Amino acid sequence: MLKRFRESLIAKMILSGGVTLLLCIFLWTGFNVYYFKSNVVSNVMSDIEMVSDTIMLALHYAMMLDNEEDIKENINNISKQEEIESIRVYNKQGRIVFSNIPEEIGKVISQHAPSCWVCHQYDPVPPNLPLEKRTRMVESGKRRLMAIMTPIANSEGCSPGPCHVHEKDEQVLGLLDVTVNMESKNDMILMFERANMGISVVVFAATFLALFAFTYRFIFRPIRRLITATRGISGEKGHTDIDIEQVDEIGTLGEAFNMMGRRVTEKHRELMEQREEFRNLFDNVPCLVSVVDTDYRVIRHNKAYEQHFGLPMGKRCWQVNKGRLEKCEVCPVDRTFQDGLPHMSEESGMAKNGHPIHWIVYTSPVRNEDGKVVAAMEMMIDITHRRELESKLAASEHRYHAIFDSIPNAVFVLDRETLEILNCNEPSQEMYGWTQLELRGRSFMGFFRPGEAKDWEEQLRTCPAIELCTHVDKSGRQFFVFLRISPARFEERDTLIVTCTDVTRKVEAEQQLIQASKMTTLGEMSTGVAHELNQPLTILKAISNLLTRKVENGTEVAPDIMREMADGISTHVDRAAKIIEHMREFGRKSDLRTMPVQVNEVLERGFEFFHQQLMVHNIEVVWDLDPDLPLIMADSNRLEQVVINLLLNARDAIEDRWAGNRENPDKRVLITSAGTPDKVVFRICDTGEGIPPAIRERLFEPFFTTKNVGKGTGLGLSISYGIVTDYGGDIRASSWDEGGACFEITFPRAECEL
Repeated sequence: MLKRFRESLIAKMILSGGVTLLLCIFLWTGFNVYYFKSNVVSNVMSDIEMVSDTIMLALHYAMMLDNEEDIKENINNISKQEEIESIRVYNKQGRIVFSNIPEEIGKVISQHAPSCWVCHQYDPVPPNLPLEKRTRMVESGKRRLMAIMTPIANSEGCSPGPCHVHEKDEQVLGLLDVTVNMESKNDMILMFERANMGISVVVFAATFLALFAFTYRFIFRPIRRLITATRGISGEKGHTDIDIEQVDEIGTLGEAFNMMGRRVTEKHRELMEQREEFRNLFDNVPCLVSVVDTDYRVIRHNKAYEQHFGLPMGKRCWQVNKGRLEKCEVCPVDRTFQDGLPHMSEESGMAKNGHPIHWIVYTSPVRNEDGKVVAAMEMMIDITHRRELESKLAASEHRYHAIFDSIPNAVFVLDRETLEILNCNEPSQEMYGWTQLELRGRSFMGFFRPGEAKDWEEQLRTCPAIELCTHVDKSGRQFFVFLRISPARFEERDTLIVTCTDVTRKVEAEQQLIQASKMTTLGEMSTGVAHELNQPLTILKAISNLLTRKVENGTEVAPDIMREMADGISTHVDRAAKIIEHMREFGRKSDLRTMPVQVNEVLERGFEFFHQQLMVHNIEVVWDLDPDLPLIMADSNRLEQVVINLLLNARDAIEDRWAGNRENPDKRVLITSAGTPDKVVFRICDTGEGIPPAIRERLFEPFFTTKNVGKGTGLGLSISYGIVTDYGGDIRASSWDEGGACFEITFPRAECEL
């Protein structure tokens, strides 16, 4: 613990600061004591010198008179002062001639004594010496004394003279030695020393404690927190923010440390996650991974490798992977060791269960810090299943070609973007007349009649089926086909598989039935058509009679009347011609030309052709058409036949219901149309007898009818059903909420999508 404290930063800071502070205080105290002591000694010396001078002045007159009694009296009086210890007068021979201590009188002091040697060390003896040279300290028991020797100089009054024997050239006649007691001064100096030492100790202790408290509070404790937090980062606890409430460099350091700690913790977490992720990747990657050293021994492997080959147990790679006794002739690991580059090869061996295994191996070098290749990593992808699939695929492809060519219908594989024929089966050349080689590379749109290709191109790309369209073979013969379209991926390309079924015979049979139905309908409507033609003919006859009378009477016809009659003739002739043309168009055989059709126009044309029949029977028609109805792909002539068949059934149903009811009969037909994002729907509803649920499912069967014998053939709804389904539509019968039956026909929009 002591060692740890000694090696700590706070100990070093306190020790260095404390020693420096102690040294400074010691020097400061020593300087103060020395200066004070020197000052006291200097003052004492000055006082003694002044006393000596005073004594010299006091003794001067007595000495001039050689009056020993006065000298003794003066010396004794002056020595009575408290601090004066002794006053002596020495002659030139060193004898004490006067002293306040009677026992000392007559004693001779050696020249080598400290009091005499000060002057006698010089030859000749100097008459004057500095005060410091003449001052000495004397130890008397436990007391310290200060003595000053003052030379008694030879003056004019002393030599020559009648009563004195001193020569004129003598400079010093004797010495005055004054000794002063230094006890009070020493006590004062000692007290000063103690006071300074006490103050120094207090200053040192206060400063040291303040330095320690400051260092501990603002340096050591934050640093200890930083150390604890640092150890937490390096350990498992992780980083915890430290709270340093200081607005200084340590506080800034704490904030920087917190930021660094958070970043380090985050980076450490990311590294641990990456490490765990890489470990999981290495262990759980589906491919077989092993590391081989330069001696070709497997030193590391993942789970998949162990599952396939078992534990390597220090064996070499060719022993584990292939069960060989010697190295492979062509070894990608060996090549990696030689050139330090990645290599790839396809290998085969035996799994630990004894089954053959095939894999693709990729090798890459593992280098040390010096860049030297010390191992190689093998990444093996098990392709055993792929090899088995390749064998199965070859057999499947053989079966596919056999099935593809044996399909009785023509099958084409088209590029989805260009609609170019990529492949076709053998029946396609029989149906279209071109050989398979000639068909490949041609555009599938070339099979459509000129002018119709654009109408079918988008339908071919987006719709699952085209119920009925017309194709042309190599000889120019036209025939009807049903197309089934399926998107597929063929040879890395988006393709369409189109199956073409020749439905010419079926359509021709339907056409014969439809034509017979048309003729029947025309026969039934002959009365109404005659009435339609009779009206414009009657008007024309009236105009003709009017003109004849005018001519016979010679009456001039006004120009505006002539213009009005001419317009009337033209209008009714056009009306009659339109009726005849409509009947002729309706009665002729359709060429099944599929094109965009507006359903509202078909409804209006069918009603226009049949409205006279409804008027004769007082049947009201209610319209509710969507003006923004989308187009559909169909034949308008065939759809008009559907509309007329439904109106004919509605007329008969209304008549059957209201024939015996003469009061307020509700004779109405509702014709509506509507569009959805992908469909077009129109409905024809009536207020007839309705459809019993028991026969609703048989309505569209051929030759099924509920009318009396001779009134119906049972082909109208069956033909209508065939026409609707030929264009991908749907027809359903239901009950109308207001009574009667409702037929709903639905067609896909011309721009339909999958």
